[in-house]
Amino acid sequence: QVQLVESGGGLVQAGGSLRLSCAASGRTFSRYTMGWFRQAPGKEREFVAAISWSGDNTYYADSVKGRFTISRHNAKNTVYLQMNSLKPEDTAVYYCAAPETPYYTDPLSTYDYWGQGTQVTVSS
Repeated sequence: QVQLVESGGGLVQAGGSLRLSCAASGRTFSRYTMGWFRQAPGKEREFVAAISWSGDNTYYADSVKGRFTISRHNAKNTVYLQMNSLKPEDTAVYYCAAPETPYYTDPLSTYDYWGQGTQVTVSS
């Protein structure tokens, strides 16, 4: 059974940084694209970033490009989201996600497993 557990959220001032982690278990982590999404109050969940199974390709929403960095450590079964220059509009619950299908999947939309989320609050 696939499990995804996020950590690292918290309260930070605008301009600050946080690093989110997502620990995966239940299957061979290195075969799967991994993604981060977020959902702010009253808004739909939106794509933030994704990384290919090999780590060679990364994808970002325009709103976070240049500020956020996704990475993975396959030996630790963990994907990270380094968030710098945080803005109040980055406030949301952040979710880690993974697809059912290994290797090549649409990094923006094909996800079947989700973590419980971690709250990120950026104060102005």
